Amino acid sequence: MWMRSSRKRQYDRRRVAGRVMHVAALCLIVCMSFPLLCSAGAEEMTLPQLVSEALSNNPDLHAARFKSEGSGYRIPQVQSLPDPLFTFGYQNEGFRKYTYGQSEDSQWSFSASQAIPFPGKLSLKGEAAERESESLSAAHESLRLKIISRVKETYFDLYSTYKTIDLIGERNSLFSRVEEAALARYSAGKGSQIDVLLAQTEKYLLVERQEMLNQKLRSLEAQLGSAVGRMSNAPFSRPAECSPTDFNYSADDLIRIADDQSPDLKARDNTIKAAEARVSFAKKDYIPDFTVTGAYTSRGNGFGDMWSLATTINIPIFYRTKQRHAVNEANAALMEARSDRESARLAIATSIRDNCAILSASNKLMSLYRDGLIPKSRQDIELSLSAYSTGSIDATTVIGKLKSVIDFEISYWVQFAEHEKAAARLEAAAGLDGTSMGKLTGNGQ
Repeated sequence: MWMRSSRKRQYDRRRVAGRVMHVAALCLIVCMSFPLLCSAGAEEMTLPQLVSEALSNNPDLHAARFKSEGSGYRIPQVQSLPDPLFTFGYQNEGFRKYTYGQSEDSQWSFSASQAIPFPGKLSLKGEAAERESESLSAAHESLRLKIISRVKETYFDLYSTYKTIDLIGERNSLFSRVEEAALARYSAGKGSQIDVLLAQTEKYLLVERQEMLNQKLRSLEAQLGSAVGRMSNAPFSRPAECSPTDFNYSADDLIRIADDQSPDLKARDNTIKAAEARVSFAKKDYIPDFTVTGAYTSRGNGFGDMWSLATTINIPIFYRTKQRHAVNEANAALMEARSDRESARLAIATSIRDNCAILSASNKLMSLYRDGLIPKSRQDIELSLSAYSTGSIDATTVIGKLKSVIDFEISYWVQFAEHEKAAARLEAAAGLDGTSMGKLTGNGQ
């Protein structure tokens, strides 16, 4: 009798302890979810708003734009003639007195000279500067597309993380059902306390996972703030609901589009044209330039004034060590530009094929999770819970099935994010305008 009463007191204490742990876990989940609940009540942020904000505020994009604009002002400078030179002086006879007008050798002289490059040299300089300016303009557009892609990638990582946190909060109730069933079986003497502790442990592991995801949210928000140019530490609102982007380009189609309109390739094409103009200029440097000088001399007091006109020509006698090596240097720069262009083209093609493979795989996996594994696993869970209540299967099997459902559901949203990020990278690589592509509203799963 005493032994039976002692076991009952021990059972009551364990049951109370189990209930306390259950309540504590729920409180912890609610506390950690409070920021999410607050953000859910705020206005949701949309991807077009973030992209617009990034294009307006990103300092790197502003710097690239000003650099491109500044290069345009260099074109008329290099096409202009060098500044003319004006010279004036006085020649006196002797040191004792001012002899202007008293000696025919005493005179004031004034001269002006203008250096004139050989015809075609200035136009080649202007062409090289113009191509450099166009290259910087294309680089600005490339950066614009990359910033759009960066905003999209971070946005969808944030969206996927919110979805995962929601799932963990929802699926925690299933572990509570397992715990309740384990407590009921234990109180009826049909189960062990290990089943109760196992269910409670899994609930705490979900709480731990949720806290790690909350930390990831803060990190992603910091990255998004950097991309859109926000200095404020205020958290972002929850991303609006969205559906998978309908991206119907093949890898070969995208590579052809990139060859035609990728700003990265356009920038390198203009770099090649600028290098070609420098080669032509270096070859023309074998030809002398000339300087025209006109002078006027005043002698005063009836002495006749004088004037002169002269031309100076430079003689490139050191062409073997100067002009020849300048041509070789320009040719080497041209070959470098062409090789760099080919390297960029290969890198873009590789990126396109890689991201097309990611896009295809994520599409298939999303379909597998959405249409097969998740609904089947959800049905299996309900059957398993019923079976566990009647003692047909053990708690380990039920918990394993429940963890599989959670993993499948989380994997769906991970693949959703990978799908959208791959589409964003493909848009940037091919030179497509990412501000007008993709469906940004709708239901997710």
